[in-house]
Amino acid sequence: MALYSAAAAVLEGLERGEGGIKTLVYNSRFPHVRQLYALVSETLRYSSVLEKLLAGSALLQAEKKLPPQLAKVLVYDLLFGKGLKCGGRWKALARRHRARLEAELARLKVQQKVSRNEDLLAPAQAANPGAFQVPRYVRVNTLKTCVDDVIDFFKRQGYSYLGKAASVEELRALSGKKFLLDLHLPELLVFPPQTDFHDNLLYTSGHIILQDKASCLPAFLLAPAAGCHVIDACAAPGNKTSHLAAILKNKGQIFAFDVDTKRLATMNTMLMRAGVTGFQLAQQDFLTVDPGDPKYSKVTYILLDPSCSGSGMVNRGPREEAAPSAERLQALAGFQRKVLSHALSFPALRRLVYSTCSLHREENEDVVQAVLQEHGSAFRLVNAFPSWPCRGLAAFPGAESCLRASPADTLTQGFFVAVLERHEEGAAAPSSLPVATENNVQHREGTEPGAAPKRRKRKKQRVKE
Repeated sequence: MALYSAAAAVLEGLERGEGGIKTLVYNSRFPHVRQLYALVSETLRYSSVLEKLLAGSALLQAEKKLPPQLAKVLVYDLLFGKGLKCGGRWKALARRHRARLEAELARLKVQQKVSRNEDLLAPAQAANPGAFQVPRYVRVNTLKTCVDDVIDFFKRQGYSYLGKAASVEELRALSGKKFLLDLHLPELLVFPPQTDFHDNLLYTSGHIILQDKASCLPAFLLAPAAGCHVIDACAAPGNKTSHLAAILKNKGQIFAFDVDTKRLATMNTMLMRAGVTGFQLAQQDFLTVDPGDPKYSKVTYILLDPSCSGSGMVNRGPREEAAPSAERLQALAGFQRKVLSHALSFPALRRLVYSTCSLHREENEDVVQAVLQEHGSAFRLVNAFPSWPCRGLAAFPGAESCLRASPADTLTQGFFVAVLERHEEGAAAPSSLPVATENNVQHREGTEPGAAPKRRKRKKQRVKE
């Protein structure tokens, strides 16, 4: 049963936009990762077929306690896989409906005029080419090591370091065992797509974090100064939290919230492995957190990455995700407006980053516009990262201050980021630079925000091969 439960949990994580298949599989704690990865991948490949079978057989209506993602996994293995070799009571439940499911499968084949199961798949699904290929991004965890040492480690493992990238096209051209330093983010290394480091010593020891480039933008642009108090409002699975801790240099306090107990447990393990200290995890809906609580009186920075449609996640599986309905988008946007407005009510807040892994204007520019209007002149948008090529949609005046990311333009997951700062009367216009960059601008004259500083040796833990 553990296999099917673990696979269902990964599918649920993909649906919530918590990461890609490999990340969720390796973070699942299931002992046989290859077996789990294969089951999840194949279930996703047959997902559209499975949805038709579930609908036609009315399985979920007959078994109301059967979770939809678990149903998909069970039906896949029953009809297309190895025939339910394990599964306990769920196995018995699925087998009770076997005749109905097989009849629905036969009807579907007749309807589509095919004889093989594989022929039910669309051409792209049958070929299983995978999603749009984005590079493998590796964030160096500066709490444990430095860029120089990680580069040296990979060179000793036979990788060829090509220096700092000058363009996105250089990232696109990566192949074999070659890698680059990213052109925008100073502690991000870039490898060819599908490069797998889940078994690499640097990953298992927490010296590197496997995190998409777009997902690194929120913490980078929030850029809290060391010693500050920060809230990560919707924190799991924890990559952004660990990034915040690295920027803070483990000096200060991070309050991280999530409603899911299992995700928080996984997140705690990940943060401990990454060497993060000075954090408090709470199983709590951020909307129930009291901004007037003295505990949060010094919170000056908030990172808000709320639940969204996940429409920007290109590696969720080897099939295109169905577009969310208008009702679903409206419900998500309503929640996002509510949680953003709540975040802006913390009295000491100075800077907030709102981000989603959605492509939809309803969850992005429209949410920001509505909440800014609600709060009047108290907050305003920062023209974040002027050198970033993709800007916000022209939904309202100033929306170009927001950032967007996409596989085609930035070689990342689809993403949206807005930076808001409290507007003080008589204050200068908000800077386009992250705080950490402003503090060091006199030493880096002529560089773009986010440009990599000159590499220098730093005394950190050194990992031996």
